Amino acid sequence: MELDALNNFWTLIYDKVNSWVESGIKLLPNMVVALIIAIVFAIIARIAGRLMSSVLHKMFESKQIADLLAAIFRVIVFIAGIFIALEFLGLTGTVTSLLAGAGIVGLAIGFAFQDMTENLIAGIAMGIRKPFQIDDVIEAEGVFGTVKAINLRNTLVETFFGQLEVIPNKILFRNIVTNYTHEGYRRIEIPVGISYADDIDEAAHLIESKLKEQDWIINKDDVNVFAEGFGDSSVNLLVWFWIDYPGEPGYMLARHRGVSLVHKTLAENNILIPFPIRTLDFGIKGGEKLNAMLQEQQKTSANQYDCEHSREKRDSVDRSNRDKSQ
Repeated sequence: MELDALNNFWTLIYDKVNSWVESGIKLLPNMVVALIIAIVFAIIARIAGRLMSSVLHKMFESKQIADLLAAIFRVIVFIAGIFIALEFLGLTGTVTSLLAGAGIVGLAIGFAFQDMTENLIAGIAMGIRKPFQIDDVIEAEGVFGTVKAINLRNTLVETFFGQLEVIPNKILFRNIVTNYTHEGYRRIEIPVGISYADDIDEAAHLIESKLKEQDWIINKDDVNVFAEGFGDSSVNLLVWFWIDYPGEPGYMLARHRGVSLVHKTLAENNILIPFPIRTLDFGIKGGEKLNAMLQEQQKTSANQYDCEHSREKRDSVDRSNRDKSQ
């Protein structure tokens, strides 16, 4: 009985192995073809990745973004070859399971690293859109400075105070970014006030003429001086002119020269830049005016002086009379 059971066991194993060998022999050509397909797609992915990398390096300023996109493209091509090879072997269910598993894993990774993923996608989008480049002067979310590096997750900006600010790419992608370098020029605005006694048109003409003589100012026809309004002690003017940016002499030096030139021009032509003058008035809502208070104080002081003088005179007369009587 035991011998029959053992014979049945070995017979079952032999039949199973024999069926596997027969199936393997039948699938051997397909397996060879699938292997060749996988090798061919691996070679294609490698070549295509290099070509894509060279193209992306010309498109993007960031080397990291270009390398990442090239690597993603290379992996996609290779995975497509693997799926074709599996499909050629008749493993349709395996391909479907792999696709479903990849989707679930990708979804889980997306939720787990949501912030990182968002910065990464924003970095790639900005690399394509190119709102700014390295060495551009930008302003965003209170940070004002020069772009030093553009990475996949963040952008490095060196402020004009010498600090290095690390800004997540999603912040730059979501909010307004001002690029001062893109157009190649920049306007400088200088406010100045002149006295009410001076002529506005004459002051504007003098300032415009002097500014148009400067070589470092561009677009001479766009040099303008406008009356902004009436201040507490002056008529307020706005002086506008344009400079190359970035370039020489630089924004701060150009602004310094502009302020100095406006001040010198007005001083040479006897046009006053007034400073605030305040008059104290105590006459509001029942109070006394300052001049009335001063006059009252002067009268009081005069009366006190007269009283003291009269008293001293009487005392002197009394002393004189006592001396005579003695």
